[in-house]
Amino acid sequence: MHRKTQTRLPDTTGLAIRDITITPIAIVDPPLLNAGGLHAPYALRTIVELVTEDNITGISEIPGNDGINAALESARDLVAGRDVFQLNGIRRILEDHFGKESASQRGDAPWDQRKLIHIFSAIEVACMDIIGKATGRPVVDLLGGMMRERVPFAAYLFYKYEGAGGKLGFDTDPQVRGWAAARQAAALDPDGIVDQARSMCETFGFQSIKLKGGVFEPGVEVDSIVALRKAFGPGVPLRLDPNALWKAETAIEHGGKLESLLEYLEDPVRGQENMAKVREALSVPLATNMCTTSFEEIPQSIALGSEDIILSDHHFWGGLRASMELSRICETFGRDLSMHSNSHLGISLAAMVHLGAALPQLSYALDTHYPWQSDEVITRGRFSFDDGAVEVLREPGLGVELDRDALARLHRNYLESGLTRRDDETEMQKVVPGWKFEPVRW
Repeated sequence: MHRKTQTRLPDTTGLAIRDITITPIAIVDPPLLNAGGLHAPYALRTIVELVTEDNITGISEIPGNDGINAALESARDLVAGRDVFQLNGIRRILEDHFGKESASQRGDAPWDQRKLIHIFSAIEVACMDIIGKATGRPVVDLLGGMMRERVPFAAYLFYKYEGAGGKLGFDTDPQVRGWAAARQAAALDPDGIVDQARSMCETFGFQSIKLKGGVFEPGVEVDSIVALRKAFGPGVPLRLDPNALWKAETAIEHGGKLESLLEYLEDPVRGQENMAKVREALSVPLATNMCTTSFEEIPQSIALGSEDIILSDHHFWGGLRASMELSRICETFGRDLSMHSNSHLGISLAAMVHLGAALPQLSYALDTHYPWQSDEVITRGRFSFDDGAVEVLREPGLGVELDRDALARLHRNYLESGLTRRDDETEMQKVVPGWKFEPVRW
């Protein structure tokens, strides 16, 4: 006779959310050029802390602006009292309040401007940090377990003006050497990009290289890739990201020159239809962080064949678990998955590493802006890279804790900077009067 057994659920008494603290911060950011304009001297992040009835604290970090911060404040009462294990229910509550977002709300800028996905990813990561601490397991185990012990990252190069950001503005300290010097030096041509790449790779050991394009006319950026290939030889994978500023015919013309040089070409054009047109014309794989950015866009992506690689970002896809779901969809439909990055600190990097360690397949090194940042908000100090990779933390949860003094200092930066949102166009106009962002430029 078959005897039914009763499933024993974990005792989550005391794991209800008692309090939420939302702290906007401003971190030093160099004057990096991109399709949207110029990075301000500070990049905005928001640190979220959840505290349970049992006084377990979970933390997360997301891109910050006044709109997202206000929405997080309005979500405070919605999630208060909720069990951190009940993430599906928390998501439903947030969707009922804020409404579901469409892909069109992402905006034309290179960075994602949706609110709900930021809010949920912030709450989800903090909840998973708590769950990990309560169960004594690292977040990677909560995502299905570790597939690799070290997660590889790529060097992320930028055309840039002179300066290191923050109060340093556009000044350069002539006494500084190595990567610190390269982080301050201007890089506005292929030679400058090669110098930047050498310094970054020597310091962090990166084994592959990405160049943020969409800054100069395509010929200059093609020349930079050619110079990088000549400097680093055939064994180092190269990538170029024009941030969707090229027309389809431009992408086909210049992409054809790069077919034998690139590991992949990221978002050369805007929109899935244009990406599909370029993908059909070129043999080089296409990656995206701009044309397929939500689950609702995947059916058309598959139908059109608009890209080979989706660059996920747990801040923009609705969290870590959603990114794991995306990996399964990519595997089913023959797509690869890697990760996009933005100007971030160690909490986001820790979350990326846990996710990167759990992904079933990881064919491409992840993006990271981390070498460009000099601030940190965690007690362990800045992460180190060994041959371009970060070892997965084994402590419970994310494995990182807030440095309260650093948090207070970076919050003062936020208050003193006067910045409330990212606005690369306005920052660029301080250098090039009258400059305007154009969704398609060449």
